[in-house]
Amino acid sequence: MSSETPRSAPKQAASTPQAIRGTQDIFGPDAESFAFVVETFERVRRLYRFRRAEMPVFEKTAVFSRSLGETTDVVSKEMYSFEDRGGESLTLRPEFTAGIARAYLTNGWQQHAPLKLATHGPLFRYERPQKGRYRQFHQIDAEILGAAEPQADVELLVMADQILKELGIADGVTLQLNTLGDAPSREAWRAALIEYFRAVKGDLSEDSQERLEKNPLRILDSKDPRDKVFTADAPMIDAFLSDEAQAFFGKVTAGLDAAGVAWTRAPTLVRGLDYYRHTAFEFVTDRLGAQGTVLGGGRYDGLIEALGGPHTPAVGWAAGIERLAMLVGDKGEAGPDVAVVAENEAREVEALALVAAMRRAGLAAELVATGSPRKRFDRAKKLNPAALVSLDVRDGNPSKSFRATEEGSPVAAKAGEVYDTFFAELR
Repeated sequence: MSSETPRSAPKQAASTPQAIRGTQDIFGPDAESFAFVVETFERVRRLYRFRRAEMPVFEKTAVFSRSLGETTDVVSKEMYSFEDRGGESLTLRPEFTAGIARAYLTNGWQQHAPLKLATHGPLFRYERPQKGRYRQFHQIDAEILGAAEPQADVELLVMADQILKELGIADGVTLQLNTLGDAPSREAWRAALIEYFRAVKGDLSEDSQERLEKNPLRILDSKDPRDKVFTADAPMIDAFLSDEAQAFFGKVTAGLDAAGVAWTRAPTLVRGLDYYRHTAFEFVTDRLGAQGTVLGGGRYDGLIEALGGPHTPAVGWAAGIERLAMLVGDKGEAGPDVAVVAENEAREVEALALVAAMRRAGLAAELVATGSPRKRFDRAKKLNPAALVSLDVRDGNPSKSFRATEEGSPVAAKAGEVYDTFFAELR
């Protein structure tokens, strides 16, 4: 019998966990474009006096199943739902509006009506990842709750148009606009659609056959060629609009014309859920292939009631940050306002103090004080700063220099003032 101790198997190196499919790590130019979208949204929403709000990224599942409808694809196939340790069903938010409506009711925000809210952040849907859409994706969102007047619709649309223009992506983007009418108009239209599509039910796609009785409006925006044959001749909402609904839509379009916002009528643009009323809209582009909607929304006067609240007219929109960032393109990373170089180790502490002074003055400053002292100046120049400061020791004496790399730059001038003040105080 051998007395040798069996050798243990060689230890396997731990494998690195990979990112989850449909998620992304955003860095470099992509992150700069993403940040540019958010910063532009935040700046414009302040111009329109929209108040910032933050809601939880997860809610009770009922918040979304009641607001989005049990039969929608989002609820039946795409939601990330789970039971917590207390046995309660929770869901990662697939959209913003339902959570905002819940917060409006549970926090007593009715006292602020009409309430203009803006938010942005991550959302979650389990769907096939595609260009500009991920399983964790991000949106900007704006809502007006407690406003029944068409002026609210106009304000939101003008705000959206301004955001797209300030992002520099308005060229090639078209605002498509429709009305879904008031409740009686919509119900009459719905009945006419059911009657029309029943006659050709056997020729419709399987999805549309399933939607026919429950949600016939959704057939109108079907992309299936089998449905498109019939949607062109389907009854349109205009034949069923009440005088009040016509007047409402007329005020929306007149307001857009007055504000200089171009729009196109899109009679097949619909929202399938019953609580949507009046205005429905999308800003679309041909620069993203088939997935061309960059911002969309509408009026949802019945949503708050679906969540157990009183009748509360409301309107809102959302836009995917990733898609907007793709349209924005490469923003690059701007160079610092000022770079401070310690070309000698003896000046490193002083350089750090000067950089702190620059930053306190509101300047973006970069400290270059590591690596070979002989190479630091060249490294700083490659950062492309508006101003460049060098601190060195020559012939045993401290030396300093300030150089504006952009002639006439107000940023460089401000950096020069901070530089002068800093060394004057050291004397």
